Amino acid sequence: MPIFEFKCLDCEKYMEILVMNKQEEMEMACSGCGSGNLERILSTTSHTVTGGGSGQPADSNAQTRTCSSGSCTTYTIPGPA
Repeated sequence: MPIFEFKCLDCEKYMEILVMNKQEEMEMACSGCGSGNLERILSTTSHTVTGGGSGQPADSNAQTRTCSSGSCTTYTIPGPA
């Protein structure tokens, strides 16, 4: 059951729509203005790769340093740059 993101081309509101069944037809309308003039947008992704129990990404190098907001950690993960 994927969630798709849309932008209303009339009022420019962004919304998510859960698609329960690909074969089932559903009427899609903006939750703000009711318009059917929607454009599907590419969703951003966020993921974490973890290794052992330490929470550190697998096969990575970590650099921790002091930043203005506290401490910052940068992970170097193997793979194409």
